[in-house]
Amino acid sequence: MRPGISLLFALGRPLREALSVLPKLVELGAEVVELVDEGLHSLNMRRLRLVRKALSEHELEVAIHAPFVDLNIGSPHEPTRRFMLKRLLRSLGAASYLEASAWVFHPGLLTGISHFYPGVEWRQNMRSVRELAEKAEELGVRVFIENGMEPVPFLLKKVEDFKRFFSELGDDLNVGLALDIAHAFLCGQVSDFIRSFSNRIGHIHIHDNDGKTDLHLGLGSGKLNWREALRELWLVGYRGPVVVESVERALESLELLSSFTSTLR
Repeated sequence: MRPGISLLFALGRPLREALSVLPKLVELGAEVVELVDEGLHSLNMRRLRLVRKALSEHELEVAIHAPFVDLNIGSPHEPTRRFMLKRLLRSLGAASYLEASAWVFHPGLLTGISHFYPGVEWRQNMRSVRELAEKAEELGVRVFIENGMEPVPFLLKKVEDFKRFFSELGDDLNVGLALDIAHAFLCGQVSDFIRSFSNRIGHIHIHDNDGKTDLHLGLGSGKLNWREALRELWLVGYRGPVVVESVERALESLELLSSFTSTLR
């Protein structure tokens, strides 16, 4: 397993300032850094050059979390969906520019008209995923869809949702699963996800919560048995990135993660 950390904890600071912590991340055992293409860290060309320069000074694999604010790839309103997709396609271009190992994106959401038009958001979500996956293949970027959490009305948050999703998607498009262990914990399905999709999981997010709310706490600050989850992943053969996505005690969590993963090797 390759320990890593998301710069989500530094999203309120300018990107240049956030990148200044890279030497410390390497010191704490990070092998992967995940950028968040959002807010002050939105990846325009100036920031992309800044990131490329910073990464050239460290041996760090880079992943990118796609934009997520006010975005719903399952929007029933087609002009709105097309507008949002343009933002995501720009982000995919940024991932290609940085030669990112992974681009992680959120599934669509149910809306206020779900009752009147059952299934419309699901169909739009599948349409969007196919478009994104086709562009990613063209750019040579590996894409991973993240499991949502309760109680947010994501279309994909439980094992049953993803079984249907991958069945309908088919094998022609290469879309992996970015398993957010803390989100799965909120759905009571950590082990179920690991057992069901061991061949699909290619990226991991890890943080902690109280079992009720998506708090993004530091590891050990909530009720998630994160060590047991990582042991399960190890036993099914997972050896990819495990990215701390805590916003509290993020660096301490990275240190804990690095120490634990070293015992698995």
